[in-house]
Amino acid sequence: MTAPRWGILGPGGIANAFVKDLRTAGLTIEAVASRSIERAQTFADTYEIPRAHGSYLALAQDPDVDIVYIATTHPQHVAPALLMLEHGKHVLIEKAITANAHEAQLIADAAARHGRLALEAMWTRYLPHMARIREIIAAGTLGDVVALTADHTQKLSSDPNHRINNPELGGGALLDLGIYPISFAWDIFGKPETVTATGTLGATGTDTQVQATFTYSGGRVASTFSSAIARGATAATIMGTEASMYIDPVWYGATSFRVVATDGTVLETYKSHIEGRGMQFQALAAEQLVAAGDLTGGLLPIAESVGIMQTLDEIRRQIGVVYPSDSGELVLH
Repeated sequence: MTAPRWGILGPGGIANAFVKDLRTAGLTIEAVASRSIERAQTFADTYEIPRAHGSYLALAQDPDVDIVYIATTHPQHVAPALLMLEHGKHVLIEKAITANAHEAQLIADAAARHGRLALEAMWTRYLPHMARIREIIAAGTLGDVVALTADHTQKLSSDPNHRINNPELGGGALLDLGIYPISFAWDIFGKPETVTATGTLGATGTDTQVQATFTYSGGRVASTFSSAIARGATAATIMGTEASMYIDPVWYGATSFRVVATDGTVLETYKSHIEGRGMQFQALAAEQLVAAGDLTGGLLPIAESVGIMQTLDEIRRQIGVVYPSDSGELVLH
């Protein structure tokens, strides 16, 4: 079977980073689509992509595209994803996969109905250092893993018209930044038994800072923090009864970590050596799943993405963040 051919939907900043990494890995990109044909053509010219489409429907109908990377803002994921799935395309959807769990479930249902892969683009999970972290935990090196801490903090725009501060675009620290440590906690511990959150809201009603604590069976606990108004450590720690793991900034990118025993002995030091940002690993994983006819989602099943969105919904409920898309009406533009 030939390798899946990629289409890009939404030629913005994250799509630029993604395409650069796909080029690094030698993957095939056939088309790009935007609501603006001029924008699509500029992107196509920049990255030598054969075709530019001025509508999402045209991309959905493109016979030379097998899998589509959806890189629009959170509330604008669900309608294009459903369109692509209905036309027989697999989809890799930027995280957070949608603006709420209802929309994520719509995608999961459509993927099952059409027999196609729907995968959330949580690229961090596929990085080599994350694979090694899971191996170390599985080997029992840390003993019983009892706690996790992780933060994602950046100083982003204070402009009320910027997408990070716009409720209609799913703005706020939680879905843009908090999704990383929260998905990480799900990766290590699974679904939390309890969710407790506090946060601060900005003038537009979006969250500027969010702290969340999760508890699990056996007394395990995870603590996450995200901020869009200040830059902090952006580091992570996994604590066990025999050793702990310290993941260096920026923990969610290709980085280094140390495994240190309770007596202070350094058991392992890991350093990442990759090309580019590292987004190619999620694309390669998606290609492998498609080639194998495996629609489970591998490291990140679509059911887990729905569960993560349920956790994010509960956090938003507790801190008082409401999006227009929570009404259940699809955002079609």
